[in-house]
Amino acid sequence: MADGVTPVTMSDVARLAGVSTATVSRVVNGRYGVSASTIAQVRAAIKQLGYESSLVAASLRRSRTNVLGLVTHSFQSYTAEVLKGVMDALSQSGFDLIIYANSDLYGTYSEGWEQRHLTRLSGTLTDGCIVVTPWGEVRSSTPVVVIDPVRDSTAPSVTADNLAGATQVVEHLLGLGHRRIGFIAGRSSLAAAWSREEGYRRALTEAGIPVDPTLIGRGDFNPESAIPLARALLDRPDRPTAIFAASDGMALKVLEVARELGLAVPGDLSVAGFDNIPESALAEPALTTVDQSMYQLGYEAANMLKSLVTGEWDGPGQITLPTSLVIRGSTAAPKL
Repeated sequence: MADGVTPVTMSDVARLAGVSTATVSRVVNGRYGVSASTIAQVRAAIKQLGYESSLVAASLRRSRTNVLGLVTHSFQSYTAEVLKGVMDALSQSGFDLIIYANSDLYGTYSEGWEQRHLTRLSGTLTDGCIVVTPWGEVRSSTPVVVIDPVRDSTAPSVTADNLAGATQVVEHLLGLGHRRIGFIAGRSSLAAAWSREEGYRRALTEAGIPVDPTLIGRGDFNPESAIPLARALLDRPDRPTAIFAASDGMALKVLEVARELGLAVPGDLSVAGFDNIPESALAEPALTTVDQSMYQLGYEAANMLKSLVTGEWDGPGQITLPTSLVIRGSTAAPKL
């Protein structure tokens, strides 16, 4: 046992617990492959020796770490705006923030990335986590708030009124006189993507226009996924006069494809997106879109998570924020 002067090491913990140093490392880092009895044994040794060489070890002795996590697939414009809101909500709150990002964006290991990160963070490094657009339902031993959850999720969540926003932008296109409106959908597992498609369908149906399934392209919110879908729509002899993409990132790629094909926007084709990322206002022409206040999504999610961690939350389990239509130069009446 340590004498109280010499710093306690991981080897000291391993010796007292009767396990290897590697096993102690796995326990304090929350990794897989350690039985519950061994975890308890190591934690007892940590407590007895007063081992506190890291935030992880200290967290095993305290009720809270005062650290929150944010788990995200990437740092694109959407996530950056969300993060601004999270950071402002945590300012002067006493909570620090750890950020985990998936290193294989849209790759073969994308599905389940958020659950792997949550397992590493929950109960050791963090008191709770915000998860942005997960691939599946998330589970954690500590509080979790999801921004844009999967369909039918029961997790505490914050999302925009995607149905109303999508309905409004398609009604805008219809009001300009468009009748053949293409749609590039997002990742189907997400509630936001489903609601945006439902808004597209609802607006057409209420206008008495049958939904043409051949005008719907299946993207996944990856901007690159919109390129072949836009080409397929615009190469048709009966091409649509307008395209609504379920994210600004995909809509900006539609603008690129239209330019490559020699189509003028909005003269030959109107284009609209969803999100209102900063790049949408800088596009040529500037993009008509739906503002879902990504900053506010992050701000509300962080406030909810703080209150869940401290046991003070008494609001709804799911928060839906309003959207607004932002009309810019990429939409106009179709040519007669």
